[in-house]
Amino acid sequence: MKAKELREKTTKELHQLLKELREKIVKLRFDMASGKVKNIREIRFIKKDIARILTILKERELKNKK
Repeated sequence: MKAKELREKTTKELHQLLKELREKIVKLRFDMASGKVKNIREIRFIKKDIARILTILKERELKNKK
């Protein structure tokens, strides 16, 4: 997901998406350990999406403090 798309979402939606992605990465790790995952690069993309969401949330937090 692109940062531009994420910036259009509300803070509540971002928190929900963050929760879903963290659950998905946990599931993928278990599946990877059992050999069910064919595309291990997907974990890398999910981590990057999580980092983007956290960055946007932090930016909004700092913006609101001013």
